[in-house]
Amino acid sequence: MAVTGLTTFLWFDDQALAAADLYVATFGGELLEVSTYPEGARHPAGSVMTVAFRIFDHDLVALNGGPGFPHSEAVSFQVWCDDQSEIDRVWEALIAEGGAEGACGWCRDRFGVSWQVLPRALPTLLAGAGDPGAGAHAYERLMGMSKIVIRELAG
Repeated sequence: MAVTGLTTFLWFDDQALAAADLYVATFGGELLEVSTYPEGARHPAGSVMTVAFRIFDHDLVALNGGPGFPHSEAVSFQVWCDDQSEIDRVWEALIAEGGAEGACGWCRDRFGVSWQVLPRALPTLLAGAGDPGAGAHAYERLMGMSKIVIRELAG
């Protein structure tokens, strides 16, 4: 038997389609398939059961499973952005309509899923490009930020 792939599976109370729509709209990608509950299930017949979608060439499935398994910061998605405008766009999309800002580039979307919105240059900035003082300065600034502002880390 061979392992053939990995799909991230996300449990939602009843917002699977709305979450998949947000992620596809924010990151690009596509909705692949929507399945519905049959007659006799624990959920209303015809209501959305699962949504298969793809972002960043990664397959995910969102399930409307009902309450019982809330998301937590123990699992998050890192999103690497090339510049400040991308950080700003992604951040605002994720915290809109009830999401929440966290510390050091972390946020939570309105569905409770945790994200890290990070500049691609972050490892280099924290390394200080050969200057330990610059790396320490960037780290200190990072610890005081919510949404990351690249120029403040580099300055």
